[in-house]
Amino acid sequence: MMAADSDPESEVFEITDFTTASEWERFISRVEEVLNDWKLIGRAVAKPPEKGEYTTGTWEEKTKEINFADFKFSITHHYLKQETVESEGKEEPEEDALPLAMQDLLCMNNDFPPRAHCLVRWYGVHEFVVISPGTNCEAIISESKCNLLLSSVSISLANTGCQVPVFVQIQQKWRRMYAGECQGPGVRTDFEMVHLRKVPSQYNHLSGLLDVFKSKIGCPLTPLPPVNVAIRFTYVLQDWQQYSWPQQPPDFDALLAGEVGGVEFGKLPFGACEDPISELHLATTWPHLTEGIVVDNDVYSDLDPLQAPQWSVRVRKADNPQCLLGDFLMEFFKLCGRKESTEDILGRNSVEEDENSDITHALSKLTEPAAVPIPKLSVTNMVHSARKRIRRHRRVDESPLSNDVLNSILLYLFPDAAVDKPSDNNESKAQQSNPDGKTEQEKDPEDYNLYNQLKSAPSDSLTYRLALCICMVNFYHGGMRAVAHLWQEFVLEMRYRWENNYLIYGLAGGPPDLRCCLLHQKLQMLNCCIERKRARDDGRKSATAEGVRERKVSGCENGRLGPESAGSTATAGGMEVSPGKSWDSWSDSEDEFFECLSDTDELKEAPAEGERSGAKEASKAKPEGRLQPHGKLTLLNSDQPLYIPVTQEPAPMTEDLLEEQSEVLAKLGTSAEGAHLRARMQSACLLSDMESFKAANPGCSLEDFVRWYSPRDYVEEEVTDESGQTVVRGDLSARMKIPGNMWVEAWETAKATPARRQRRLFDDTKEAEKVLHYLAVQKPADLTRHLLPCIIHAAILKEKEEEAAEDIPSVRKAIQQISSLASKLLRHPNPDYKKLEEIINQIMVVEAVIARARSLKAKFGIGKGERGEDAEDLERFVSSLLEEPEVAVIGAGRGPAGSIIHKLFVSAQRAALLAPLEEEAGRGGGGTEDRKPAGGGGVPDFPPPAGREILLRTCVPRPAPYSKALPQRLFCVLMREEFRLAGAFSSDTSFF
Repeated sequence: MMAADSDPESEVFEITDFTTASEWERFISRVEEVLNDWKLIGRAVAKPPEKGEYTTGTWEEKTKEINFADFKFSITHHYLKQETVESEGKEEPEEDALPLAMQDLLCMNNDFPPRAHCLVRWYGVHEFVVISPGTNCEAIISESKCNLLLSSVSISLANTGCQVPVFVQIQQKWRRMYAGECQGPGVRTDFEMVHLRKVPSQYNHLSGLLDVFKSKIGCPLTPLPPVNVAIRFTYVLQDWQQYSWPQQPPDFDALLAGEVGGVEFGKLPFGACEDPISELHLATTWPHLTEGIVVDNDVYSDLDPLQAPQWSVRVRKADNPQCLLGDFLMEFFKLCGRKESTEDILGRNSVEEDENSDITHALSKLTEPAAVPIPKLSVTNMVHSARKRIRRHRRVDESPLSNDVLNSILLYLFPDAAVDKPSDNNESKAQQSNPDGKTEQEKDPEDYNLYNQLKSAPSDSLTYRLALCICMVNFYHGGMRAVAHLWQEFVLEMRYRWENNYLIYGLAGGPPDLRCCLLHQKLQMLNCCIERKRARDDGRKSATAEGVRERKVSGCENGRLGPESAGSTATAGGMEVSPGKSWDSWSDSEDEFFECLSDTDELKEAPAEGERSGAKEASKAKPEGRLQPHGKLTLLNSDQPLYIPVTQEPAPMTEDLLEEQSEVLAKLGTSAEGAHLRARMQSACLLSDMESFKAANPGCSLEDFVRWYSPRDYVEEEVTDESGQTVVRGDLSARMKIPGNMWVEAWETAKATPARRQRRLFDDTKEAEKVLHYLAVQKPADLTRHLLPCIIHAAILKEKEEEAAEDIPSVRKAIQQISSLASKLLRHPNPDYKKLEEIINQIMVVEAVIARARSLKAKFGIGKGERGEDAEDLERFVSSLLEEPEVAVIGAGRGPAGSIIHKLFVSAQRAALLAPLEEEAGRGGGGTEDRKPAGGGGVPDFPPPAGREILLRTCVPRPAPYSKALPQRLFCVLMREEFRLAGAFSSDTSFF
């Protein structure tokens, strides 16, 4: 003690606490702190668990790290989440009640739970704490250390008054050995365990285990209370003799055969290559027995599985079964990470040199004075000669794709190329995909429109089919080299179609669909270019033909067509390009102005324009490029009707071009000059339409143009004139009168030029070459990234189709989740490929579930129509097997499912035991009769049980006759290479 006259403040700092001096005491104190933190002190109030709650309820756990000196332990609290029971008044009279864990020892509502912690199965407790060595720490093997830990637990429980059992994991972790203790008011339960590799012969049956249990209890009462017995035998079926795995492998010969025509290329494979159900576990249970009811000893046993009152089944799924669709997707996905270009993969060889020599040869021929037929020097002919040269230089054994396979794929991608046909008929063939698409859309609009969510391509489009073919050749026909080869051929085909005006088969008309992937947009852009080019070429041909006919018939001056003949030509040749617009101007002999991009157009047109402007009267100017009258409207300055002009189509754009354009416009800044320049750039289409309007309506004004182009900007109101009559007068809106208005400025600069002689808004030649270059420089990895949305789209559709035949609710839900997650990822410009790999893994999981459903249905004979009345029960049983860890068999061995399971075991037993004997009998003659089992039915219906679980329970006073009657429990596990006894023995600590 300190001196009495010391400063009271200094006493606080000089006090030394000697109560937790040793490491052992500190460890006990830490355990107590954790139990206090988790509020496990004192008696908990909870209702007893209901039947099956251990399986259907939610188990939770909390973990903390504690140390014993420098040795780490993890302490974990496992508990079944239950609704809290608020009944404080009941606690007082139940002060001496048994702890909940001791009550759990005798509870029969949750014997043999299929999915729970091993301690829950062995001891039936619904709340407990486990202290186990930390990760990378050695196991507690020595007896002295085990006893030290148990002593620590016992002291902690006594100090805190905690009634939750605490277990300590000892021995190696794989042995799952635990020792523990539970304390209550005047009572204690010790949890002990025995674990051996082999079953001792004297304990290989119920009678021997009962002897062990009774001797351990050591009950001094002469008439022993009856022991309650629950028994479960588990039989394993691994050999499905009469049921071969129903999955048919894909027909590789059919895919390779040239005469098949590549029909199979549009179908993704599906299903497991092996049986996804590896084992069936049948658990036969006798839930409530007393020791005298059944006999089970080393001589005789009453425990016949067919007589068991309860049967339950669980299936063991094959670990990661090989599935066709999953393998396809994963191999395709791996291409995304490759960096090789097409040239790196296929090699340049001497193709490039030959091509260069061809091109220089062609250029020199063009400059020579001798007459050379131009078609022979076209890019198309060089491409085709290059294609032949590529095949000639690449040896047969080096070529990734054989000619048969390649031709089959190209015929599948381009069915219109099967027969040579003129370009006039090609358009109708190219449009054939649209009616097919409509039928698909009518079948299931939701599935058809899935491409909008995934940013892929319609399921009847060329892009979608290309993705399937790329995936197919990658998996079956040579991997990345085959992909590069097919892509090279595809790009050559695109070049050929552009040069020869053949529309691309399987693409919807119109501008690029920005809801689709970029590659699909590029192909649509190329198709737009081909359409424009065809329309021009058709216009030239019809102009020439009409011109010759007119000269012969009417001797027209200069070969120009009159307005009537021009209109008829337009209807014959050009309406397909721009519906609702007549391209009569294209059939004029001066259509070369439309092609020209230089300033000479303006120089040529200047005198004519000057003449028009010089002539003040509109009647002297010749109207050009009219489409149709605009209702009853007339020009404001004359009585001439207002005509709608033929205008140029706005330039179609893909999303990368739109992004590029927006970046350019954004870089102009916010200054007045930048804003003016931005407006000028965006008004190119407006200026073109103004020029067409002026050409179609000589003498018109800006007000006339606004009345047609933007009627809301022409305001009409009733006014009274000088003579007192009410007349309607119109004027431009306020925004049109703003000084420096872009419309006014454009109108002043616009010349009366019909669409045919204007500079093209859309240069199809330039855009087509840009698209073809874009396609040519794509590496296989880039191509894979472009087509990955289409492949995921195809996989989801395939799984929807397969699920519809099986009707599995969990799979439907999983497919919806995959679709929504994929749509979020794929709409991003640069998707996260790790997350996309997760989506592919989820698709593989769904495929495995569907394969398991088919396997189980085949094994239980569903779909064969044999059992009409029991079919629904069997279908429910099979679907439950997929969803739940363990399923009870209604009617046990006598029900419809039970009888099928019985037959499965019988056939497996006969195959295992009789087949070898029959083979030997066939080989060696008649000397093997005595090897057969005695009697015709000597083969048992079931194999020896793979596992036997026997649960013994009773309530006896221990250790003295006058002690309190307390629960005792012994759980026995007997397997071929394991023998475990898990005992919970309670004793009275007050009266002993």
